[in-house]
Amino acid sequence: MILSRFGRGFSSLEVRNYRLYFFGQLISLVGTWMEGVAQAWLVLTLTHDPVALGVRSALQFLPVMILGLFGGVIADALPKRRTLYFTQGASATISFIVWALVLTNQITIWEIYFLAACLGVANSMDMPVRQAFVVEMVGREHIVNAVALNSAVFNSARILGPSVAGALIVFVGLAPCFFINGCSFLAVLVALYLMRSDELFTPARMAVEHSVRGVLGQLGEGLRYIRRTPAVLIAISVLGIVSTVALNFSVVIPVYAADTLHGNAGTYGALMAASGVGSLCSALFIAFQQRPTLRMLVLGAALIGGSLVALSFSTMLGASLLIMAVLGASVILMSATTNTLIQLAVPDQLRGRVLAVYTTVFAGSTPIGGLLSGLVTAATSVAFTLLAGGLVTLLTAGAAVTRITPGRSPDRPVASEGAV
Repeated sequence: MILSRFGRGFSSLEVRNYRLYFFGQLISLVGTWMEGVAQAWLVLTLTHDPVALGVRSALQFLPVMILGLFGGVIADALPKRRTLYFTQGASATISFIVWALVLTNQITIWEIYFLAACLGVANSMDMPVRQAFVVEMVGREHIVNAVALNSAVFNSARILGPSVAGALIVFVGLAPCFFINGCSFLAVLVALYLMRSDELFTPARMAVEHSVRGVLGQLGEGLRYIRRTPAVLIAISVLGIVSTVALNFSVVIPVYAADTLHGNAGTYGALMAASGVGSLCSALFIAFQQRPTLRMLVLGAALIGGSLVALSFSTMLGASLLIMAVLGASVILMSATTNTLIQLAVPDQLRGRVLAVYTTVFAGSTPIGGLLSGLVTAATSVAFTLLAGGLVTLLTAGAAVTRITPGRSPDRPVASEGAV
């Protein structure tokens, strides 16, 4: 019984195409987290201004907010595997450009801003396509497990990446982090190349519209589905509010490490790694569950709020590491549950567009939240920013609880409003 349950927790790895993708992503995401830590510390070193961190974060995710929904149309209309070759290659190129500028001491804050925006454009296509591609690799049978293992990969990298980056920055410098990230994208490109096309669960693709009205009509189909499906609407609403007010780690945690804990890049890396440990444990917990629920999502949001409130009062590294671990676990409990609820509920022909709303809300809320966090931190303190974000998150979780109707299955569209 125990062995059977353990095997179920890793069942999607039995699928060859997903197994290739899993290990390719693991390598690539280690590099991504290394670059994230290095870039945040680079901005803070150049400017000593938390607002600059917020601006950089906003510019990186603003394109996702503006173009992300159109990325969903691309996901439903174009071959996903072929599209990922383009988006992953573009991201690798940007990393190598940053590496060259840092290595030659030519980097300025304005170049960081510009390249962050370029990466955001690539991500606006990459994120919905990657999310929609998962079900093509594993089918609906393994989608719950695959989403959870994707979170486990993401957070395994979140543990290793910041730790390695912090050590490299302290003992070698910033440049190697960007070079390693550029190289890490090759792992995904090789994995995509080695996949077997005949083993993919490829649905019929949506017709490509060539008019503005046609594209907007296709976007409207996805948005109407969300409005008519209570579970998806509640999940995305909670995710959007919490992401905006609470999940601005790249803005507040570097400042918290430097000002509150009086640490360096290594301290920042350790805090992010602790968050990754908690996230990994949460992702593995979800992998062994049969089906996620809205109550799990709301519990995750409530724990995020409580963790931020606790962190706002912590001035000791040991306590802060423990709180960050709980915070990381809570974020995955909320975000992975949201992703899986959508994957299970949405029809195949709408998958890319609905998941584009998920990725746009999750990542696209950062331009607003990141800039707001930077401004509030600069005007008050990082402790106040953490406290305010935590309290708003707790209120959001409380409001969501009142919208969950016991005994009702909320993952189907409301029939009275017609078909999509």
